[in-house]
Amino acid sequence: MAEVIGAPAAQVKSIFVYPIKSCRGISVSQAPITSTGFRWDRQWLVVNSKGRAYTQRVEPKLALVEVALPTEAFSEGWEPNNDSYLVIKAPDMAPLKIPLANPSEVTDGVSVWEWSGSALDEGAEAAMWFSTHLGKPSRLVRFSEVKEMRVVDPDYARGYNVMFSDGYPYLVLSQGSLNALNFLLKEPVPVNRFRPNVLVDGCEPFAEDLWKEIRINKLTFEGVKLCSRCKVPTINQETAVGGSEPTETLSKFRSDRTLRPNKKQQGKVYFGQNMVCSDSLSHGKGKIVKVGDPVYVRKVVPSGAEAPA
Repeated sequence: MAEVIGAPAAQVKSIFVYPIKSCRGISVSQAPITSTGFRWDRQWLVVNSKGRAYTQRVEPKLALVEVALPTEAFSEGWEPNNDSYLVIKAPDMAPLKIPLANPSEVTDGVSVWEWSGSALDEGAEAAMWFSTHLGKPSRLVRFSEVKEMRVVDPDYARGYNVMFSDGYPYLVLSQGSLNALNFLLKEPVPVNRFRPNVLVDGCEPFAEDLWKEIRINKLTFEGVKLCSRCKVPTINQETAVGGSEPTETLSKFRSDRTLRPNKKQQGKVYFGQNMVCSDSLSHGKGKIVKVGDPVYVRKVVPSGAEAPA
């Protein structure tokens, strides 16, 4: 593994936070770091009548759900008051306001992939709203930081936790990688197909595959696993209609067959790098990432074939 120090390799172009899993993200100018990822990221989840997570994989209409938080919610140290809300909108639906400050009822039997536990239930009005939008019984729940813990796969990153994200606290993608993909597509796709937390610009396409350790605003991030993509990138986030692209094109040059020919083949395609922030585990102020921050690459793996995946 090579250690690289010097000029910035890229800079932060955009920061995205997804308060409700599988619903639309919010583009923000800065975001505080917490022990589970950016503050507010995947803190809420829509579940079915059995408490099982809904995602766009089976409920693409979640792509039409817009969310908003107070701008100051992304300032360091901000705490909600009684007038602070998560505001949720969707076509042909009245806006739904979820108080940020009020603790909610506890509900048991909530599950996301292999994890199950309790969560905070956001109540009857939210349940009715999502049931109406999706056309089937649904509830909105919030991660219970006091009672629960969802552990990152220790085979890739030991000692880290997430809320309701698929598996890792951060997903980093480069504009160069998106441009390289769009060059090959008949119809270019926007970055919202890939749901990154940090979009960086100024580096070569797929440079992020090799990033073993980077620094942003004196915070150390470690690349722990190439991001294997599910069907969500094939869902148009403006219309909730699925297709075959960009996964069909990605499979031609970003599959494990092409990137990792000598490793166990799983039929996966990769786009972006899952990361953890080692500085998120300690206390201290100033843990915030801002658009425009330079990205310094400290350690790289020699090739994409040797990156964990």
